[in-house]
Amino acid sequence: MKSIHIGLLSVLMVLGSAAFAQSDAKKSSEISQSEANPLSAYTRKIYAGVKMIVLRSADKMPEESYSFKPADTVRSYGQILGHVADSQYHFCSAVLGEEGPAPKVEKTKTSKADIIAALKDAFAYCDKAYDGMTDGSAAQMVKLMGGDVPKLGALNVNNIHSVEHYGNLITYMRMKNIVPPTSEPGFMQQQKSETKK
Repeated sequence: MKSIHIGLLSVLMVLGSAAFAQSDAKKSSEISQSEANPLSAYTRKIYAGVKMIVLRSADKMPEESYSFKPADTVRSYGQILGHVADSQYHFCSAVLGEEGPAPKVEKTKTSKADIIAALKDAFAYCDKAYDGMTDGSAAQMVKLMGGDVPKLGALNVNNIHSVEHYGNLITYMRMKNIVPPTSEPGFMQQQKSETKK
């Protein structure tokens, strides 16, 4: 089922990329980067928002709760953040055409400071993939999870994966009586100003 969703997303992204790639070259040079590359610009904007809420979630949870997990069969709060960090390298290395670094953050980092530092490093690595994306390069195919996907599809799957685990973090924060970033008063206004940077 997951591969069907990824395949459908990939097809939609390729079709959208092809339509936008046919725009007049002269017109593209006269308009802003986001107008010239609406698909990749929007994906980059979503990524900036996801990055912000994941890092804020890492910061909001107290150190002593990084080992918290509601059941023995699930990851701890810190392990979820480590998993998100590790996954950034997995998805973005495919887009960058590099052998992905494998820091194994989930398995090797336990302190809040170390996990946050590793998350920031992972996001910095992914920044290169998102910042280098144009609608023209978005349709280039790469290998990911045993199949061929367009680069923009890989970056969208990265966003989806991070948001999936943000949902886990929300539950853990609520269990500790912590307001998740997306439920904070003024969140939408803050997100708008942060993602414009």
